[in-house]
Amino acid sequence: MSDRILVLYGSYRSDRAGIRLADYIVQGLKDRGNDARLIDARAIGLPMLDRMYKEYAPGQAPQAMEDLAEQIRSADAFVFVTGEYNWGVQPGLKNLTDHFLEEWFWRPAAVASYSAGRLSGVRANLAWHGTLSEMGMVVIPSTVAVGPIAMTLDENGAPVGDAGRALDRAFSRFADDLAWWTAAAKHQRAQTPPPY
Repeated sequence: MSDRILVLYGSYRSDRAGIRLADYIVQGLKDRGNDARLIDARAIGLPMLDRMYKEYAPGQAPQAMEDLAEQIRSADAFVFVTGEYNWGVQPGLKNLTDHFLEEWFWRPAAVASYSAGRLSGVRANLAWHGTLSEMGMVVIPSTVAVGPIAMTLDENGAPVGDAGRALDRAFSRFADDLAWWTAAAKHQRAQTPPPY
């Protein structure tokens, strides 16, 4: 049985380079037999956080929030694709993530970052580790960091040059690591109910 993996992306910019990495990861996971789906924060369009999903009475949350809550609950794992804004996380992805809490629990998460420069968004990558752990996910040790993104992936998300080949090598380990943790979490949830 394939794993259902949500790939979450949060840039709201009109000229989004990071979507290349999100598309690359979705395709790479599909090529490995997974049910990988892109969750694009801009396309979903949740408002700035006022009330979390759990703060609505049953059936009263906005439909986009209700639909996303169901997708999150039914996922086996998550990949967060993040750019770096002024040494921090993207507000669009953080806003989407913060609308939910218990829906994330007891599944692994992976972080892939990018930037236009050579630092590859690593400061945002690091910041996400603590955030995702606090939200009840196990963050896998492997990561992907891409930069400069325009020299690594073309506009269709295909690897280019030496940087693209390096990404392919890194992605293989990243996906193996995510698969291991996903299998471990699925097994544990099937054996023992979560403690809360």
